[in-house]
Amino acid sequence: QVQLVESGGGLVQPGGSLRLSCAASGSIFRLYNMGWFRQSSGKQRELVATITGAGSTNYADSVKGRFTISRDNAKNTVYLQMNSLKPEDTAVYYCNLQRGSRPDYWGQGTQVTVSS
Repeated sequence: QVQLVESGGGLVQPGGSLRLSCAASGSIFRLYNMGWFRQSSGKQRELVATITGAGSTNYADSVKGRFTISRDNAKNTVYLQMNSLKPEDTAVYYCNLQRGSRPDYWGQGTQVTVSS
């Protein structure tokens, strides 16, 4: 079974940057679309960014121009570079591996807090 291990969350000042990492094991990583989602307390989980196995990307309007999703297939790792962070970016960020007809795999989540 696929395991997703996330890292890189923490506390950052508004306007600052963080880089999240998600390492996947137990899968043919290069073949899967990957994504980052986030969820704030009391809100629904929302899509942040996706990346295909070939590297094509899509972003939520709220983060485009500030966040960059990337992947290193040799390392079985997907990244989310977050720049110009805003307080409204505060959330638990989840790594997602999309399996088509089967349920997706999810990481454990990592807390990102943007505050002065």
